[in-house]
Amino acid sequence: VQLQASGGGLVQAGGSLRLSCAASGRGFDGYALTWFRQAPGKEREFVAGISWNGGNTYEAGSVKGRFTASRDNSKNTAYLQMDSLKPEDTAIYYCAARDYSILLNPSSYKYWGQGTQVTVSS
Repeated sequence: VQLQASGGGLVQAGGSLRLSCAASGRGFDGYALTWFRQAPGKEREFVAGISWNGGNTYEAGSVKGRFTASRDNSKNTAYLQMDSLKPEDTAIYYCAARDYSILLNPSSYKYWGQGTQVTVSS
């Protein structure tokens, strides 16, 4: 499966963005889909994930209550709704897919999108 992330941009603190991850190829509806981010000089970190059927979601503590992962398997697309954005959310955001369950370690993911830049100004 090939993934394409989009929807990043520049937003003021307190604002919102919705990222999209469009998939091509077969099997999207069988994969867990996870969002990671990487800020300059930092390691890539888990943000939020959603199971293959959308029945389970999991968010990192730093974004819980502000970010929501969702998906529409009929459109082969996953989303990350980001509200109440903070300057520390500034990073490149990546979507990634893997079989079965959501895992927090990025090395567990086989399929990656190219990343989309999110910049939150104070």
